[in-house]
Amino acid sequence: MDKTLGYLKEILSNYTDDHTEGRFIYKKLIEGAYKSEGSFVNDLTQKEIHFLNHILPNEINHAKEVQDEKRAYQLNEVYELL
Repeated sequence: MDKTLGYLKEILSNYTDDHTEGRFIYKKLIEGAYKSEGSFVNDLTQKEIHFLNHILPNEINHAKEVQDEKRAYQLNEVYELL
């Protein structure tokens, strides 16, 4: 799995209990054989894109706050594709 998608999978694991869309996206990442973040984003529904657009800015900011610039950069890569 692409490193960027690995970071995305990790943060989505926090959204599987209380968020249906988070659970569906997480399942896609587990079951899909995506070679890039572009192929993953192309496979998302509008609801899933909306969900990620909602959570990713907060997750990117959190990564910056804890000085994890690599994670912030990788998550931003997905965010820009949405």
